[in-house]
Amino acid sequence: MPGTFIDVQVDDSVARDVGLAQKLVEVCPVDIFSVADNTLEIVEDNLDECVLCDLCLEVGPKGAVRVLKLYE
Repeated sequence: MPGTFIDVQVDDSVARDVGLAQKLVEVCPVDIFSVADNTLEIVEDNLDECVLCDLCLEVGPKGAVRVLKLYE
C-alpha cells in the first residue's frame, strides 16, 4: 500500500511548470517525482522511501510542495 507513512502534495502551478517539475525530479534522492506529458507526477510506490531531506521543499515557492507525515 503506497503512502502508508508519507504523503507528498504539490500545487498545480508547480506540477504544470516543466522547469520546476524537472528540478523536483533532479533533487529527489528516492525518485518520488517524475515528469510525463510535461506535467509532474508523484510516484506513489516510492512515497514511503522519502528520507525527509527537504530538498523538494526548497525547489518551489514556499508552501507549494508539502511532505506530510501520516504518523505521529
